[in-house]
Order: sequence, then C-alpha cells, then structure tokens
Amino acid sequence: MSSTPVIEVEDLNVSYGDFHAVKNLSFQVARGELYALLGTNGAGKTSTLEVVEGHRRATSGTVRVFGRSPRDRRAVRPRTGIMLQESGFSPDLTVDESVRLIGRLSGRTDDVARVLDVVGLTHKARTRVSQLSGGEKRRLDFATAVYGTPELVFLDEPTTGLDIQSRDALWEAVDRLREDGSTVVLTTHYLEEAQQRADRVGLMHQGVFHQEGTVSELTRTLPAAIRFTLPPTAPALPLPAARQSDGRLLVETFDLQEDLYALLGWAHANATELRELEAGPTRLDDVFRAIGNH
Repeated sequence: MSSTPVIEVEDLNVSYGDFHAVKNLSFQVARGELYALLGTNGAGKTSTLEVVEGHRRATSGTVRVFGRSPRDRRAVRPRTGIMLQESGFSPDLTVDESVRLIGRLSGRTDDVARVLDVVGLTHKARTRVSQLSGGEKRRLDFATAVYGTPELVFLDEPTTGLDIQSRDALWEAVDRLREDGSTVVLTTHYLEEAQQRADRVGLMHQGVFHQEGTVSELTRTLPAAIRFTLPPTAPALPLPAARQSDGRLLVETFDLQEDLYALLGWAHANATELRELEAGPTRLDDVFRAIGNH
C-alpha cells in the first residue's frame, strides 16, 4: 500500500440546524485498503460518507480525496465509483443502456459486455430496468460503480437483497478490484462481511468513533466466550461460569486457549461431557452490541 492516504478526514463536523450529526471526526484510508465505516442508526456515518463522496458540504473541517476536495468533481469523480443504496435508474432504459449512460457520465472507459459479465447480468442486457428483480437492480448498481475499474469504490450496503450466490459473486468481483489496486470503503449491516473482509473498521456512535482499528483490535476489547451445558450430577467447575437464560453456562475469558484447555482437562478427568460446546473469540457484532451499554 502507498503511504499517501486516498482519503484524509480531519476534524469533520456536520450539523443540521441544532443537531450535531458528526463531531470532530478524523480518519484516513490508505491506498489499497478495504475500510468499513460502521455505526448504529443515527451514528453519523451517512453524513460522513456524503461529505467524502462530494454530495454534501462539511460544516467545518478538512476532507481530501486523492489530495483534492471531494467537491472538485472534475478531478475526483472519474477516479471514484459509488454504489448507493438506491441509484434510481430510469425504468425505461435497458440494463445495457443504463451501464453505458452511467459509464459515460463517470468519465471512465470500459467494455459494457465485460462489466455485465462481472456482475452476472449478461443475460439481462436487453431487459428494461423496470423488469428487474430487487437483487438484479443491486447488481446493476454494482456494475455502474465498478465500470472502468475506479481507484476508489464506495459500497453502501452492497449485498442487501442479494441471494448467497450473488453475494459471493459480488465479493469475488471486489477481490479482483482490490488485486488491481482499488481502495474500497464499505458500509454494511451484515457485520460478518466486515469481519471477514475489512482491513480496518471505524465504528461510529453519536457522531464520533466509538472505536477504530483492525477487526482483531476491536474484538480483543471484549472477552472470548466458552458456552456449554452440563449434566446435573457434574462436579464443581474449575472456572467461574454464569448461567444464561437458555440454560447454558458461559465462561468469559481473555485467555481462550488456556481456559479452554483447563476446562477440557477437567471434563476428561471427571468423565463429564460438555454438551453443546462452543468456544470462540468475540465477534464484531458483539462489539457493536456493547456500544449500547456505554
């Protein structure tokens, strides 16, 4: 990755009248990185993205994309692909015509047939947008965002409405973009996608970063979990455990390997079965839920 950030945000503030949506937010996105900007509802992530994408003016602060103001459309827009939650294509245009139109507006060049093949819409090239399913419209949104292999791609809830095969195909296409050197900014409610794919995560809450870092850095802030059930005749456990509402026992630990080893050794020595045993590190959705407890 290049040392020069593709996106630089410094002390960003966005206000709507008396409502302060984004408060002194600062972050950077490195070239070639997949950065996930996540947040609770009303956290300010949409306002942040709208400023970075050049769709909204900041109340105060500095935002640079490729070293330029994102509102410098002539310099920034041809290098940027944006997949919005709703792109609003003309229902009377065909899939082929829609991609050609958006492609021409982007200022990039590409082969329409290649792009339709990437998103699995070749067989729908002559179909009007009004006749597409919700999932097919999402794939069309993605096609227009990646037309011309832009250096920076914003993906706003990219897999909403997609079946599993279409999701897999979209992420394969994103992987190829990244192999070509593209930088990706992702927002999603599917936290497992961010957990699996993001190099770093900015987790927003009430207009500021609750946490920012790699997935492992964020998940290490909470203990790992070991869950299981025991027969009524089991002897006392070697570790403190809490009984959950579903009847299972929960051991929370910051040393998963050591405590799991101790628990398994105890079970073996006492000929006791650990039923429904699950053990694993904290997940990103656990970090997300913990925000509400602050």
